[in-house]
Amino acid sequence: MLDPVDRSSPGLTVRCTRVLLSPWSRLSLLVVLLACAGTAVLVYEPQRLVAAGWPQLSGGVALVLFTAGYGICTAAFVPRPLLSLAAGALFGTQLGLPAAIGGSVLGGAITFGLGRFLGQDALRPLLRGRWLTMADRQLSRHGFRSMMALRLFPGVPFQAANYVAAVSRMGWGPFLLATGLGTIPNTAAYVVAGSEAGSPTSPAFLIAMGFIVLTGVAAAIVAWRKRHRLRSGPAKPEAPTEDRIPEPVA
Repeated sequence: MLDPVDRSSPGLTVRCTRVLLSPWSRLSLLVVLLACAGTAVLVYEPQRLVAAGWPQLSGGVALVLFTAGYGICTAAFVPRPLLSLAAGALFGTQLGLPAAIGGSVLGGAITFGLGRFLGQDALRPLLRGRWLTMADRQLSRHGFRSMMALRLFPGVPFQAANYVAAVSRMGWGPFLLATGLGTIPNTAAYVVAGSEAGSPTSPAFLIAMGFIVLTGVAAAIVAWRKRHRLRSGPAKPEAPTEDRIPEPVA
């Protein structure tokens, strides 16, 4: 007699695969990865390795390694200003600026990809608030212009903008192009400040620090005004008054 075929195993495998690839399972994996990255930054402090313990390499190899390390550290929540200062201190302005911009684009691509493949399907159904839907609509329809504005505004956290863009329907091309162009002004200021840190009275250092301070103050003012408007709420429109026709006198 023929042996009975066990058909429960393929069905169980399919169900397990569906559970593992479900949107909420992928979102849980993203949360675990972010928690591990944040813990690794707190424990190992990779920004100190980049700034002080950089291996004695020179030429293009050192530049490529630093760019890759910049991108990975950025994806792991290391503050970009510290990395940009290190780029200027290690390579100067001419080489440090391309390395910092390239690392910013790489770090943005890593976080955008993680958010797109692991979090978009689970988070998009939750975009039901008025402000969330407006932001999603703006990023989805005008991705390059919206992301350029977020990159040029220093008050918006780099990683937060990456994950918000990943949840939207913005394409890879507009995101990467806007990241590369929009991070140039602020990143250049930090790279110049890092390269001229040995001479804090030089005009280049003073101009760079002045630009950083002015953009920071402007970001704080804009954020305070936006917060004040959100607290006060939208003004209630006045009820229209109807013109009454006078009744005829009997």
